Amino acid sequence: MRSELAEEYRARHARVWPEMLDALRATGWTNYSLFLRPDGLLVGYLETEDFDRAREAMAATEVNARWQAEMGRYFEALDGAAPDEAMVPLREVFHLD
Repeated sequence: MRSELAEEYRARHARVWPEMLDALRATGWTNYSLFLRPDGLLVGYLETEDFDRAREAMAATEVNARWQAEMGRYFEALDGAAPDEAMVPLREVFHLD
């Protein structure tokens, strides 16, 4: 993420479109959070029954296409991909109940 745009990115996410929130819920995204470090490191967390299915369902929505087009300017080195297409799942190495 472009660190110089971090504050603007935070502000945009303080006002996520209601139809985007509805689409995320409808496609199985739950307990979804984004964490942004000042240097631009962005980490997301979500829970879903099937990550690939939830991601594909979200990608098929019109609102997601609009949102990703607007969010693209905040990221670098996407090589033409939308920001959500560049997500890389992380493997859990520790969990405390």
